[in-house]
Amino acid sequence: MPLDNATAKPPSDLTDRPPAERPPAIQVEELSKSFRIPTQRIDSLKERATHPFAPREYRELKALDGISFEIRQGEFFGIVGRNGSGKSTLLKLLASIYKADAGTIRVAGRLAPFIELGVGFNVELSARENVVLNGVMMGLTPTESRRRLDPVIEFAELGEFIDLKLKNYSSGMLVRLSFALMLQADADILLIDEVLAVGDASFQQKCADAFRRMKGEGKTIILVTHEMAAVERYCHRALLISDGHIQAIGEPTEIANEYLRLNFSEDADGGPAPDPVATVAEDLKLLGTWVADEAGTRTNSVEHGKPIRLHAEVELTRDVSGLAIGFAIANANGLGMFEFGGPVHAEGQEALKAGQRVRVDTEVENPLAPGRYFVHCGIHRQGAGGGTVVMYTENSADFVVFGSASRGLLSLDHEIDFVIDEGRDRG
Repeated sequence: MPLDNATAKPPSDLTDRPPAERPPAIQVEELSKSFRIPTQRIDSLKERATHPFAPREYRELKALDGISFEIRQGEFFGIVGRNGSGKSTLLKLLASIYKADAGTIRVAGRLAPFIELGVGFNVELSARENVVLNGVMMGLTPTESRRRLDPVIEFAELGEFIDLKLKNYSSGMLVRLSFALMLQADADILLIDEVLAVGDASFQQKCADAFRRMKGEGKTIILVTHEMAAVERYCHRALLISDGHIQAIGEPTEIANEYLRLNFSEDADGGPAPDPVATVAEDLKLLGTWVADEAGTRTNSVEHGKPIRLHAEVELTRDVSGLAIGFAIANANGLGMFEFGGPVHAEGQEALKAGQRVRVDTEVENPLAPGRYFVHCGIHRQGAGGGTVVMYTENSADFVVFGSASRGLLSLDHEIDFVIDEGRDRG
């Protein structure tokens, strides 16, 4: 896997040029990586001694399968994917921690990795000693590494603990030290894995400020994260990886939505829904309630802002003169969000007959904030004297709304006008 690590400082006008016109910082071609996983565990010395020549069986885990992409100089590039998708393996290959089975990686410039919490630290040494040692490992001279000790410790807010051994540090203290050290490495390319998932709010804000500064300086940054808001906020482009293959590369908002769609289509978060609770009905039975996508395929997730397509099917067990079917949508806490429905009209008939099936197809706008929701279905018999509830089924269906909407229960379309009073010609 040849690497071209010749220093390639970005030109002064780099940030004035769109990413597509900038020279490449990283080129990946047909990259593959597999791991051999033993199918049987031997946990004791006794097992090893009694079966010294027992054959070992392995299965192959293909973490990456021939992926190719390119990152431009000065680009803030996001890598996202579900757990086990291969994104961390990709980052470790870029950092030369792993050796690829096949393919090439070409890197133009000095690279600084922030791969995992505390990697490269000696926990028996103090923060002072680790900063100097790691600075040298990242390409600084010993003198330069010692000169940058104070800025590292100041950014990490560890002045009181500079001579404390790292084995006595908390995880938050370790990540602050790691990130602060990476910022002082003078690297052209930064590899960052989930730094925003750890640390307190104050440190996360420091990270955000550092990201903006590095982005303005034309640094090339590769960020692996599960936080879609960070991808949309910082990245020029993003890559979605799934099962070792590139699912999509493109605009951050599109990739963030595709990631959420993939996440919820495979395993909607929140666990199994409560069992439906229904009243007994002699006139009919509810055969099913479900949510479908635009193509009519059943789904358990709906993107925020896209219509909710809800369907139900009812079978009549006796003649009914009039029928109305309605739905209520409630959030995970049981709070009703809205209701809708209407009467069933049997074309050419005065009444619905026993044995007939009624299918309900509805489409409603979706102002719901991201989260899990439940559908309750109510059926009324209509007559001259009014309506009588025939059946009411709670939790007849459930679905997840995904997307990056504002906080609250609902996200509504709105217009805002501002009028500024200049304070002139008053009294």
